[in-house]
Amino acid sequence: MFQDITIEELLSLRDKKEIVMIDVRSPSEYQDSTIPGSLNIPLFDDVERAEIGTNYKQVSVQVAKDRGLEIVSAKLPAFVKTFEQIKEKKALFCWRGGMRSKTTATVLSLMGIRTYRLTGGFRAYRKWVVATLEKMDFKPRVCVISGNTGAGKTAILRRLHKDGYPVLDLEAMAGHRGSIFGHVGLQANNQKTFEALLVTNLLKLEDSPYILIEGESKRIGKSVIPEFIVSKKDSGTQLFIEMPIDERARHIIEDYRPWENKQELLQAYSHIKDRIHTPIAKSIEIALKEEQFEHAVSLLLEHYYDPRYEHAMNKYEQEIINIKANTIEEAVKAVKEYLISVEAECLKV
Repeated sequence: MFQDITIEELLSLRDKKEIVMIDVRSPSEYQDSTIPGSLNIPLFDDVERAEIGTNYKQVSVQVAKDRGLEIVSAKLPAFVKTFEQIKEKKALFCWRGGMRSKTTATVLSLMGIRTYRLTGGFRAYRKWVVATLEKMDFKPRVCVISGNTGAGKTAILRRLHKDGYPVLDLEAMAGHRGSIFGHVGLQANNQKTFEALLVTNLLKLEDSPYILIEGESKRIGKSVIPEFIVSKKDSGTQLFIEMPIDERARHIIEDYRPWENKQELLQAYSHIKDRIHTPIAKSIEIALKEEQFEHAVSLLLEHYYDPRYEHAMNKYEQEIINIKANTIEEAVKAVKEYLISVEAECLKV
């Protein structure tokens, strides 16, 4: 038979890499939000789920069950085979820990495949995420990588993370770059997915003496950062990356690949062009349409992003460390040198 386990037991097994988590809900439910790291092996696809739901609400529970059994029976051999190919221990969940996960776990048990089943399903996990964020007392000191648009802040953070430094990559969790053009070429995550990823990463970093994050506004795309992180960021040390405008423009071109996303860029630009002096705004629009992307980006930096960033930075009263660099490599090296003193301070505490 299968074994029911709690959220805490599931996450402990996941963190020890002792299980594979499997979401048996429909593809659209999985796409909306899931437990980070889970695979999707749906018992019913979206059309089948809708049909069974309609029968349940408009006809009868028994008709819904009969139709569900008919659908499952037809796909059972291939369904079981998919699970057999996963050699690791398996933990299943559906929306409420109800019929879909119970049916799957029971069938697999009959075929000699032992599994765990999450009590309360994804709904219980979602409640755990919300409660954990509400009561979290996050203690690590925060160092904020800031700087004008195009200074390579995200690239610097990801280089540091690759080298083993404690990084909270908010843009990666949001699936968005945090600007009006931030969605271009990406798939933004909703709040549920963002918070699930955020909790996972915060718990990994809670014992670090400090963390590195990027200077962000409270909203990144569709995602809103919890107030306790915003507060830590606003009171943290700012490492302000100063970089030549031509290098910053080059970073933006490399990151956004505007020749692949021209229409998305023009659509996004339409939301801000009224905030730019009319002749300049017209020049930017023409440059984008004629694919003179370096010229368009340079004008946007000079006449839109840099003035706005300077205004925002004037509101900060905390310590600002200026780091002058000509390349991302130089900036990473300088940040690492600064962090030596941070680590020394943390050891004294």
